[in-house]
Amino acid sequence: MKIFNTMTRKKEEFVPINPGKVNMYVCGPTVYDYFHIGNARTFLVFDTVRRYFEYKGYEVNYVQNFTDIDDKMIQRANREEITVKELGDKFIQEYYKDADGLNIKRATNNPRATEFMNEIIEFVKDLEDKGYAYEVNGDVYFNTKKFKEYGKLSGQNLDDLQAGARISVDERKKDPMDFAVWKSEKPEEPSWDSPWGKGRPGWHIECSCMAHNLLGETIDIHAGGVDLVFPHHENEVAQSEARNGKTFSNYWMHSAYLNIDNKKMSKSLNNFFTAREISGKYEAEVIRLFMLSAHYRTPLNFSRDLLESAKSSLERLYNAIGNLERLANEVKSIEITDKEKEYKKQIDSYRDKYIEKMDDDINTADAISVIFDLVREINTNVTVESSKELVEYTLNLIRELGFPLGVLQKSTICNLDEEIENLVDQRQQARKEKNWALADKIRDALKARGIILEDTPQGVRWKKID
Repeated sequence: MKIFNTMTRKKEEFVPINPGKVNMYVCGPTVYDYFHIGNARTFLVFDTVRRYFEYKGYEVNYVQNFTDIDDKMIQRANREEITVKELGDKFIQEYYKDADGLNIKRATNNPRATEFMNEIIEFVKDLEDKGYAYEVNGDVYFNTKKFKEYGKLSGQNLDDLQAGARISVDERKKDPMDFAVWKSEKPEEPSWDSPWGKGRPGWHIECSCMAHNLLGETIDIHAGGVDLVFPHHENEVAQSEARNGKTFSNYWMHSAYLNIDNKKMSKSLNNFFTAREISGKYEAEVIRLFMLSAHYRTPLNFSRDLLESAKSSLERLYNAIGNLERLANEVKSIEITDKEKEYKKQIDSYRDKYIEKMDDDINTADAISVIFDLVREINTNVTVESSKELVEYTLNLIRELGFPLGVLQKSTICNLDEEIENLVDQRQQARKEKNWALADKIRDALKARGIILEDTPQGVRWKKID
């Protein structure tokens, strides 16, 4: 299995620190608002990475943090006249609602930065003691020039970064690129006691500390959106490796931007959407299929037309699942034949192709294409003449390949209530009596209630629609 490592800018064979286990840290949301669909892409991508590792048999320790102390949080809490903790509590719960709605698995651990204040202070003190940080009037800065490899993640040296950065003038810093690891107390801000006086941590130090304490000095994978490469992840590398003298993360993974109708998402352009808004219009599986239809390192364009296309694609897949579920109840033969045993080997080749695509830097776009190829194969060759064992085998294979993507796990078979069952029976009786007007009327009434009837040589079939 190969992963594109941002640090080396090439695909590398994934070798875990401990065989069979993966320690993975993904930067989570700053909990001052609902997360937007750009965040949703990142969360979905790395949920899929996690799921695929589990599919491959790995035990995954998946940590995704909540940043619950930050300038934006303080500003909003003050506007709403509530505490920062109250604001964080609220939007952490809202995050779970939206993430659960998108079928994003709960992390092994969702730490809050404020739960690690003692550890953060200890981290900063170690940096100061080792000469990598210095204090100025209660603020503590990381000395970027002291860390000789600063810039290695983003692939630029310190001089180039400084020339291209928007840096606020602060004469207290030894170098304009130095960044705060501890901030002195300001009016109307939460603060904690520290060796440098009351204050609060800088953003970058929070993730380094949580990753260190929950996953160790060196972790397998650190991930997030491409917008975090610099300065957030660059600063994490510098302060973590300065403190520990060890590689912070063996692999760095970053998902690309999401654009809206070929434009950058922006509130000023009125094309800013939260995940909750989109989830109110489309099912989770539609959104997942759309988000995974492009490779995670490729920018993805978000539009209604593309979502509708994903919806149609998902319906085609579920139509195949529904057909197999019905066949499983209709086929006459139970035992698999010798010919079918050979055919199973042909079917298994799709699993091999799927794994080949996913092993190539989690290429979900090509993996989805393999699932469609499999479905076309099954639609042509698995019929009412097939054995029950073969039908169930192909059905389970579709579900198996859908699991890492977080799709195709539902059954199309629902239990019709007594009233609808009676209507179906009445329509069948009307057809026998050639009362076509009544049969059509019942069919239309069922359609209005989300039930589509299909008349086939094997009898009436139905499926539920949105």
